[in-house]
Amino acid sequence: MTARGNPGRRRRRALTALTLACLWVLATLPGCSPGRGEPVTLRVLASSELADMQPLFDDLRRDTGITLTMDYQGTVEAAASLTSDRYRHDVAWLSSSRPFELLRKESGRQVDGPLSTSIMRSPVVVGMKPGVAQRLRQATPDGQLSWADLADAAAAGTLKYAMADPRRSNSGLSALVGVATAAAGRGEALRPEDVSCDRLRGFFAGHALAEDSSGQLADAYVRGEEGLDALITYESELLSLNRAGTLRTPLEIVYPKDGIVLSDYPLMLLDPAKRNAYDRLASWLRSGPVQQKIMDRTLRRPVDPDITRVPGLRAPLGNALYFPDSQAVVDRLLADYGSAKSGGTTRVIFLLDFSGSMRGERNANLRATMNGLSGADDSGSGKFTRFHVGETVTVVRFGGRVLDERSVTYTGPADLERLRGMVADDGFDTSTAVWSALDHAYRTAADAAAKVPGQRVSIVLMTDGENNAGISLDTFLARYAALPPAARAIRTYTVRYGEADARELDRAAKATGGHMADATGQSLLNAFKEIRGCHE
Repeated sequence: MTARGNPGRRRRRALTALTLACLWVLATLPGCSPGRGEPVTLRVLASSELADMQPLFDDLRRDTGITLTMDYQGTVEAAASLTSDRYRHDVAWLSSSRPFELLRKESGRQVDGPLSTSIMRSPVVVGMKPGVAQRLRQATPDGQLSWADLADAAAAGTLKYAMADPRRSNSGLSALVGVATAAAGRGEALRPEDVSCDRLRGFFAGHALAEDSSGQLADAYVRGEEGLDALITYESELLSLNRAGTLRTPLEIVYPKDGIVLSDYPLMLLDPAKRNAYDRLASWLRSGPVQQKIMDRTLRRPVDPDITRVPGLRAPLGNALYFPDSQAVVDRLLADYGSAKSGGTTRVIFLLDFSGSMRGERNANLRATMNGLSGADDSGSGKFTRFHVGETVTVVRFGGRVLDERSVTYTGPADLERLRGMVADDGFDTSTAVWSALDHAYRTAADAAAKVPGQRVSIVLMTDGENNAGISLDTFLARYAALPPAARAIRTYTVRYGEADARELDRAAKATGGHMADATGQSLLNAFKEIRGCHE
């Protein structure tokens, strides 16, 4: 009898073929390769928050023969250590490769970076006490919270939050990028010109607790929970805190509507000689059963879309923000953060023209502008450019001479009323001594800089007419050049309004390192917001 006519033999051959096909499929599926590979130890440079993966490593060794020796560091610190290309580890496993990629780009390296495989995901979001979240939502038209809303509350002194130091931690840096992107209002990767002025001073005013890593931050938040309103960190950290039951007040997770930065925990191959072991490790970590374990244990989101999310991970992430593609942007953000955290104060001196041409509508616009900067402007940009707690504001009203000068350091709502009152006076003068007023401001600023070293001082000069009294611009510039270095470092930002001389205002601003904002083609409020936060 031929094989064609033997049903038993046909079944055996079909079974053999099916078995071989199944073995081939198993061999090619990630994490499903049968049997252990050769035992190998991989030295891993890892973000410190990945210590919570340690319980899975016994399973890894049993399933694959791979042993991991972990060296935990802050992500930003670890990224900096990798830029020399003299690697001391076989593999890097960071919460994000973006800081590393930016540093490589800045160093001019043309070759491709290490082979990289995304393992899991977690966004940097906000854990907020429910009562605080409810209070802030009530002030929004749609009940959704944004980074701008948080910045507004922090500037007003009604929101105290914990956030890891962005100079060392990826969670802190990601939050910083998210807030700065929202402040820029573009929804795209930040450019150097988007961070040329510090728009985050108000946001930083609410930063009450910092640590070097997200894990240390979570522990510190538990200890200091009573005096804090929110914790900005990874979604996984917040869910883990709530699950652990160590908080007196569980946190409500807020996904800011103006966007978040997502971490994807890439596994990067540093030693090409370890490629085989790297592939086995990456395949095991991305296999379905292990992805499920990672989610269950660490509450990070699986990269496998077919895995059913646990309840806490079913919330949509919303808008994902771009990370900057320029190290100069990150450096500027970190410099602004460092300045804010150094304890240095800020002072802005407003020179406001109260000559006769400012009567009526122009003065009404000036009052509305100061109200807007005092918190009345509820636009996204307004919330990032308002006066903030700890800031000292000096208002100098001038005409042909200095008419009035008052200062207030913002500590609460009553101080904002005093600020509004400074421009409510209807006393106007018959002439305009623009450059004498600016000369007076520099003497005031020089005294302030001398009394409080490290204080960031800037001058804002607004006028709607040409100089027709007092000293000339040339005389002012000669006096400015003779000032001590600390005083010359103070910049003037001019606002052209009405019939003011654009050429002279631009010249004065540039001579001091500032620039001119033109309010003839935009509102006076927008011109003031354009230069808010500009000190250097």
